Amino acid sequence: MFGFLNLNKPPDWTSHDCVAKVRKILKTKRVGHGGTLDPMATGVLPIAVGAATRLLAYLPENKAYRAKIQLGLSTDTDDITGKAIATCPWPDLTLEAVKPHLAEFIGNIAQIPPMYSAIHKDGRRLYELARKGEIIAVEPRQVKIDQITVLGWLEGEFPQIELDIHCGSGTYIRSLARDLGKVLAVGGTLASLTRTESCGFQLADSINLEALMANSEGLISPRIALAHLDWISLTSERIIDWFHGRKINLTDTNVMIGSLVAVESLEAQFLGIAEIVVREDEYYLQPKIVIQQ
Repeated sequence: MFGFLNLNKPPDWTSHDCVAKVRKILKTKRVGHGGTLDPMATGVLPIAVGAATRLLAYLPENKAYRAKIQLGLSTDTDDITGKAIATCPWPDLTLEAVKPHLAEFIGNIAQIPPMYSAIHKDGRRLYELARKGEIIAVEPRQVKIDQITVLGWLEGEFPQIELDIHCGSGTYIRSLARDLGKVLAVGGTLASLTRTESCGFQLADSINLEALMANSEGLISPRIALAHLDWISLTSERIIDWFHGRKINLTDTNVMIGSLVAVESLEAQFLGIAEIVVREDEYYLQPKIVIQQ
């Protein structure tokens, strides 16, 4: 088996739970996922099967989420599953008062990951420290948020705002919820989260585990999953060099030096990923990932 799945992760499942279930359904051990989702979250969880696990790092990085943020409430996990650590009812808070602050989170920003996260600190995961009551200073990380659109607003003592968020890899929506609450001086926590896009896969095209159990055929091919890359076809003679890891001379120089390309045979068999390199004014394909099916 070789290819990808666009899985719609159910609530209360870890990403690893989903991988284990897919292994059982497909009867294969070599299964991995791209981009962890918290147990409470649902939505797109890219799954790679077989040698496609080696290609996860080459899928598109941008992600999109539909998030509901509860304002006036702060929790230790920065989501609704955590323990409440502060409340600040604010029934008079309006959407008009919140909207201007959303712009503060657009672009390249420094974001502090949640204490309950899988990030390593001195060889230990942050959530392991948090569960033992060891709260430490977490260094901010540079992340990028491209767009935030308001989808809805629910009034009440603890107002709730629904957002459509487009961002880069590494962005924590729980941190965004917490930080939006901070700038409003009322606190905030993530009430629900659905990932609508990840690694080029869309929620509208995803399948659930029940559908996979009913029909385990039809993995997504690299030609679709890697459509964001340029593709180069090799003749049978050049394929021999490719499988031996040798550089392959390019006659087409209408390519960007250092860019990555997907490589296939003239018969459309996927062969791997290469980097465009130049030596003494000669352009070459330098194999990075070689796939033998």
